[in-house]
Amino acid sequence: MKYQVLQVSSYRTNCSLLWCTQTHRAALIDPGGDAELLLDAIEEKGLTLERVLLTHGHIDHVGVARVLAQRLGVPVEGPHRDDQFLLDMLPEEARTYGFPMVEAFMPERYLEQGDRIQVGRLTLEVLHTPGHTPGHLVFHNPEADIAFVGDLIFAGSVGRTDFEGGNQGDLIHSITQLLWPLGEQTELVPGHGPNSTIARERRLNPYVADSRLQSQ
Repeated sequence: MKYQVLQVSSYRTNCSLLWCTQTHRAALIDPGGDAELLLDAIEEKGLTLERVLLTHGHIDHVGVARVLAQRLGVPVEGPHRDDQFLLDMLPEEARTYGFPMVEAFMPERYLEQGDRIQVGRLTLEVLHTPGHTPGHLVFHNPEADIAFVGDLIFAGSVGRTDFEGGNQGDLIHSITQLLWPLGEQTELVPGHGPNSTIARERRLNPYVADSRLQSQ
């Protein structure tokens, strides 16, 4: 597997373009904006996009998902159905946060804990990780030890829980009970900012480091 992180929208969201090196089949995770930039990256690498994947329903992660899906004839998959209320609110979010207009939509497929997604010969395992939003997902490739974690956790921080549907207790549970078991060697590709690893975050993250949680 190879991947490239492309920053999109005024929120500098990390959109991940990942592909199978054997088949050149690809997926986009969280295309929050800049459709032409993403299309150029796909074409430049000679890839065939198979699907668009969404970790959650916030506009800076889904802004051009439907546009790309329609132009390339591929499905949108994810988030979990519990984030449909956010997808229904996209026109309002666009007005509130100054994004180009985005119509409400339903994905072709909601994703659940334990689902598996094929990208060429690659397999992504789906984790349902509520907290930042109720329907937040993580996409994990065990062979490469990489997890695309959206806004669940960042290098040195965690996702906000003060938006509608957010829950701090759920966020901590998702990180410690669903993400940590992937193993300390796992590389984390977040929705904003630089990559990290589970080992680094368990040691240094001021919100979820082992030392902090054990002292509570």
